[in-house]
Amino acid sequence: MAKFRLYLEENNRSPLAQLWREFARQHSALFGLVLFSSFLLLSLLAPLITPHDPYLQNDSLLLLPPSWSEQGLVQYPFGTDDLGRDLLSRMLKGSTYTFGLALLTVLASLLAGLALGALAGMSRGVKSSFFNHLLDLILTIPSLLLAIIIVAILGPGLENTAWAVILALLPQFVHGIRNAIAEQLKQDYVTAYRLDGANNWQVLTRLIIPNIWEKITVMSSMALSTAILDIAALGFLGLGAQAPTAEWGAMISDSLDIIYVAPVSVAVPGLLIFAAVLSVNLLGDGLKVAIQKRRES
Repeated sequence: MAKFRLYLEENNRSPLAQLWREFARQHSALFGLVLFSSFLLLSLLAPLITPHDPYLQNDSLLLLPPSWSEQGLVQYPFGTDDLGRDLLSRMLKGSTYTFGLALLTVLASLLAGLALGALAGMSRGVKSSFFNHLLDLILTIPSLLLAIIIVAILGPGLENTAWAVILALLPQFVHGIRNAIAEQLKQDYVTAYRLDGANNWQVLTRLIIPNIWEKITVMSSMALSTAILDIAALGFLGLGAQAPTAEWGAMISDSLDIIYVAPVSVAVPGLLIFAAVLSVNLLGDGLKVAIQKRRES
């Protein structure tokens, strides 16, 4: 005789388990997760796995073709550039600058945006109105244009590029977190918690932030793809990483003059940028769909 179960295990999983179940049902999201994890490992382990010194010049191996060519060497799978530097080692090293630096800038911008967004969302009156109008004005400027303006003020370089991307992404985080907090403040359980004697800090830390972390995660994934493109674009324009730094955007810019002689030196960094942005977008879309389905269930 079948037993009657009032509480089904399938319907009483933890929120994270339910989120992973919905996420794992999407093949594109899983592919994005694997690709994202691969780039993350490359950015962390790049100094240890590069087969050659990415900055070592060799006059006897100038513009060496890839290994699948008849003139290529197995020791240099993607060949060398016009200074005899190993392209594979430079591309692996570039993952640290383009992908790894993008992660750090998004994390820094998220922490600052969380603090400022909480201040904007919990405040009222003239201060809140002025802050909101200022944010709306800044958000009309594209992030890349804002980053270019900041780099033009600070000067070119990889460190200034990081600061420029952080400041360019900050208004998006502040605006999104402010709206999420304002939406939560309208809920009945917040009013009930205030009637129990809770202050603003307790409401923010114990109720609001635990209920908006999913939106913050999706917001961060979208900002990461923007950060990757901004860092690569600034490097391509000569405003970001400077020679001989092995950053993907700067590598494309340095190899444009030899694109007909060594097309791999331009094609592979471009494909890496595309794959990195694709992985982040697939991961972000998968998280967004999984969050929506978990709430519906």
